[in-house]
Amino acid sequence: MVAVGIEAMNHYGGSAYLDVLELAHYRQLDTARFDNLLMKQKTVAMPFEDPVTFGINAAKPIIDALSEAEKDRIELLICCSESGIDFGKSMSTYMHYYLGLNRNCRMFELKQACYSGTAGLQMAVNFILAQTSPGAKALVVATDISRFLVAEGGDALTMDWSFTEPSGGAGAVALLVSEQPDIFQIDVGANGYYGYEVMDTCRPIPDSEAGNADLSLLSYLDCCEQAFLQYQQRVADVDYRTSFNYLSFHTPFGGMVKGAHRQMMRKIAKAGRDDIEQDFMQRVMPGLSYCQRVGNIMGATVLLSLAGSIDYGDINSPKRIGCFSYGSGCCSEFYSGVVTPSGQKKLGTMAIASHLDNRYRLSMPEYETLLAGSEQVKFGTRNAVIDTELLPGVWQTNQNATLKEGKARIYLREIKEFYRQYEWVA
Repeated sequence: MVAVGIEAMNHYGGSAYLDVLELAHYRQLDTARFDNLLMKQKTVAMPFEDPVTFGINAAKPIIDALSEAEKDRIELLICCSESGIDFGKSMSTYMHYYLGLNRNCRMFELKQACYSGTAGLQMAVNFILAQTSPGAKALVVATDISRFLVAEGGDALTMDWSFTEPSGGAGAVALLVSEQPDIFQIDVGANGYYGYEVMDTCRPIPDSEAGNADLSLLSYLDCCEQAFLQYQQRVADVDYRTSFNYLSFHTPFGGMVKGAHRQMMRKIAKAGRDDIEQDFMQRVMPGLSYCQRVGNIMGATVLLSLAGSIDYGDINSPKRIGCFSYGSGCCSEFYSGVVTPSGQKKLGTMAIASHLDNRYRLSMPEYETLLAGSEQVKFGTRNAVIDTELLPGVWQTNQNATLKEGKARIYLREIKEFYRQYEWVA
């Protein structure tokens, strides 16, 4: 059997962010409850940013590092998102064009709430393992933008605004999957998946969300336990506490992950309170590092947690990372893989933390301006010319960051008869 996994990986976290503690004070939220979120910042999408630009900007540095021959071996492009911009046309077509990929390439878009990124990764892994095209590569792009327009008309499903606003983010993670798993080698066959029908959260119309936060938490906890138990049945001698050097979770917010890990340590590992806290800091916190600065980016979040575990973990020898992915509705999976010191070094060349440092910090009045203008670009927009100068400081910071990082960025320039037109800033 060939080796398979992530050859290259990158995250793009946008042009601007909001300090979520400042948001909590501004909204007069219960700060005691807010502390449990374990959030620091959230990416806020600008009018010139959409899921397509986030995805392309995440993938571009990966593609630029390839030779033309390597680039031409990308034969599968999967876009994973619940923030689609068209019921029929896949966002992957835009990504394929602007990344300059070979036309002999399968491309499509898939959706399964926050599980979509893992679904795309596992589909790509199996494409490589099938060996129907030896040496081929797959590009998986998980990209999402949070919505803050709440579906109205009943009380069965209502989103807690104070809960979702501080944690909802925007961004993308791009993965190059191949027979050269330089960054993360998948443990083939080591998968536990678990799912059932539950109405915890949903998007009943394109630009709004509805949900039951308590039900979602209970479903997440149930799936975390049951997916791991199936993993344990399939893999011999697995121990939740000792088999994984690090753990990467889908992270709606850090406090939810902490609760899930606490339950697993109590029920599965039979650990006490002090041991649980120490273990959380050692094995889980590295994976929260980026998530705390970006927010929940749905299908890409568990992959962002994986990037954090690799970048901030002590990878002085091969280390195994366990990953838990959850998507409302619901489907979940526990899987694992191995990262090496050279893999950590390779991911480090993407300088994800530096990119996040270079974002513009929004003031609350600027943030409110963006919320007020969020109707300009949404699902089904037919015609719009994007005002890049709505907040001049953000656009200038975006240009400065592009020069500083030496990485071209793409932005949404115009929508003309539904067709989205993008332009590079180099």
